[in-house]
This record gives sequence, structure tokens and C-alpha cells, in this order.
Amino acid sequence: MSQQNWSVPEQDVRERIRGLLADEDGNGVLATVVGVRGSAYRRPGARMVITQDDSFGNVTAGCLEDEVRQLAADVVAAGEPRVETYDLMEDDDDIWGLGVGCNGVIDILLEPLTGVERPLFPDDDCLASLVLLDGDGPRFATGQYDFESGFAGDLPSWVERGAEADVRALVEAGKSQTVSVAADGKEADVFVETLVPSPKLVVLGTGPDVGPVVELAKNVDFEVTVIGFRGVNAQAERFPRADEVFSTSPAQLADAHDFDDSTYVVTMTHNFVDDRLSLDALLDTDVPYIGLLGPRKRFEEMQEAFADEGRTFSQAELDRIQTPVGLDLGSGTPYGIAHSIVAELLAVHNDREPAHLEGREGPIHPRVIAGND
Repeated sequence: MSQQNWSVPEQDVRERIRGLLADEDGNGVLATVVGVRGSAYRRPGARMVITQDDSFGNVTAGCLEDEVRQLAADVVAAGEPRVETYDLMEDDDDIWGLGVGCNGVIDILLEPLTGVERPLFPDDDCLASLVLLDGDGPRFATGQYDFESGFAGDLPSWVERGAEADVRALVEAGKSQTVSVAADGKEADVFVETLVPSPKLVVLGTGPDVGPVVELAKNVDFEVTVIGFRGVNAQAERFPRADEVFSTSPAQLADAHDFDDSTYVVTMTHNFVDDRLSLDALLDTDVPYIGLLGPRKRFEEMQEAFADEGRTFSQAELDRIQTPVGLDLGSGTPYGIAHSIVAELLAVHNDREPAHLEGREGPIHPRVIAGND
């Protein structure tokens, strides 16, 4: 019986894939959602990796994982990719013996990892990975794309010309999807997987309340760095889920870490002076979001202290500061507060206004290119 690691962060799935790619004897299979029509738990780009001994990740809410694991052995034996389509719209126990009724049709690409020739991870250049799934042209031909160099790989030139506008739109939206391509009198369906790096979170502070924030943020795929201003507490063993833990001073903060426009910062030092110095340093960087733990009155006092020194805040700077940090979830427990903070981070990162899904019009997941979902 293989071990099933269904609920694991995407970063763990990536690491498992990297390990199998580096293993000459590895016989893993990568399963990727490449198309969804109707509703589904996961969207295109969702992955799981299957070996003889275990599986990591998920492509549905558990409806199809056993079926995909069974097919993985056939894919390894054949040594070539395949696409399986599952119609879960029927509420009939005879279909999969589950009566799942998920109200969607899901296409899943299964690839033997030993034969994967397309990029699977983001890097400085490649922005999207492509697979020709069906139509005119060599099936399962692969390619990659970036804005500067354009396409590379084995895709026919007419596919590249026909797909470029859709690929650029998907890359800019950070979404993956199968698109229908037509050019030179030919047609094909191409899966475009946008390779998006994990969002980065920096937590300032090393108190006991930092641990739950780190844990929850890692579970939803943030790359987490903990920075302390008291070296004795900035120890990796205190925050085992963090990617990096170190100590510096508030004045040296911007020099000690790369704060770019894809980095979010939450300040939890519980020290008024440290928070004030850190805030001043962070506003000179490109970070789009700075969450300050503490009551609104505390930030007002901070502004007064800044004003006494002749420092005022522009509206653009104030728009980057969120205080009190977190959503109003009504909980005062450490994990409740951490959920509040991480939920707000997800909303900001995904450009969402927090609200009940019941009141949302249209699909839960936005459709990027009309007619292909």
C-alpha cells in the first residue's frame, strides 16, 4: 500500500518532483490538471506526483486520486504520456463507484517523469511551459516561453504563432490553461502552464506568536523568512517550518534581505521602537504590503513620533501599510490570530476583497481566456 500525501503544500510537491528528476532510477509519474469544464476543486496547473511507494499532492478533492494512482503504473510501463478525461457531472454511483457529482469535466495529463522535457519550475527566464495535447502536429511535443526570447522547444512554428497571444495573457495573469490554437489551416489544443514562483513572506519578530503564522503561511505556499532583532531568539530550531531565520538590526534591515515587489512583510516584534525603525526602512523598498500587529491607536502614536521628527506619510505609503494586520475573524487565540493574518495575505496576494463566497457572483475561480474553460 503506497503512502498518500494528499494535503501537502505545493512547495513539497515541487521538491518531490525535483528529487525524482535527479534520481536516475526514479519511476515517478506527474499528473497535472490541464483542463476543467464546469466546476472542480482544483484548477488547471494542479499537480500530484506518484511513485510505487507514495504520492504527493492532489488534483481533486480526493475524488480521483486513487484512479490516477492506478493509471500511473500503466504510464510507467508504456513510457509515454497520456491524457485522461473524467466526467464528474453525473451523480451516479455506477460511474466511479463514488457518486461524486462534482459538476465538472476534468482533463488530467499523466507524464512519466523520466521523459519530461519541458520546464516544471520557475526560473529567471522561463515563464511558461507548453504541451501539445491534441490536434494537428506531434502529440505531446513540448516548449517553453519567455517575453524576451519567445518560444523554444519542439512545438511547430505555426503552434507558436497561433498560441502567443494566449500565452502572454496567461503569463501576465499567472494562470494555467489549455488553449485552442488555429493557424495556417491547422488546429491544436495546447496546455500552457504558467511557472509562478511562491510568494514571499518576511515576518519580523521571534516571539511565540510568530510560529503559528509561519506554519500556516508555509501550508499555503509562502516562502517564509523570519528576521529577529534579538539574536538569541533568531534560531532556526525555533521556527522549523521557516525557509530562513536570521537576526539583524532595524537600521540594517533593507541591506540584510532582498525586499522586492513580490515580498509581503508582517511586523510582530511587540517593540514600538523596532517597529517604527523597521517601517521607515521598509517604506524605502518595493514591498507592496506591510502588516503591523497591534491596535490602530499604536500606529497613530507611531505617526505622531514620526511627525515630531519631520517625517510624514504619503497616501501611497499609507496604502501599503495594513494595521491592525489581519481580517476580522473574531478569534483571539494564537492560531486564530495567525489565521486572520495569513487569510489577509492570501487575499492581498490573489487581489481579492475578502467576502463570503456565498455572495460572490460568477465562478469562484476567475476564467482568464473565454471559451477555453
